[in-house]
Amino acid sequence: MPQIVEFPERPYVGIRKTITMTTFGLVGDRIGEIIGWLIERGSAPAGAPFFRYDSIDMAGDRLVVQAGVPVATPVEGEGEIFADTLPAGRYVTVSHHGHPDQLIDVTGSMLKWAKEQGLTWDMTEKDGTEHWGCRLELYNTNPADEPDMNNWDTDLQFRLA
Repeated sequence: MPQIVEFPERPYVGIRKTITMTTFGLVGDRIGEIIGWLIERGSAPAGAPFFRYDSIDMAGDRLVVQAGVPVATPVEGEGEIFADTLPAGRYVTVSHHGHPDQLIDVTGSMLKWAKEQGLTWDMTEKDGTEHWGCRLELYNTNPADEPDMNNWDTDLQFRLA
């Protein structure tokens, strides 16, 4: 069941790519690189890595997505790796245990629930493209510890307006 949670600002480092649903690896495969980059600089992740969806055009199969890793205190980016902050605010959040392919249905259920509650997202739509203020998928399971994706734990966090 979705919940509404208030989150403070959260610093992170990440990379951003324009992708399609079939080229998601261009973003997802970079998480290990980002974590290694942090460790080389004497920092460590301060939570689960995530995908942040900046814009979604499903009809055009075009997404702008970030792979991000939270940090305890802000660090300076370098090259393709940038530093940013997830905005504070109220988020609808739901947890999922299972394969990430099932997140489409989980997301649909969460969006339906929010609509039934009369909630408004931090999102604008223009020319069929959704532009999100902060829409996250947090991957709580380390694939090195649990390679079976059917046993992964994922949190969705979508910011409210």
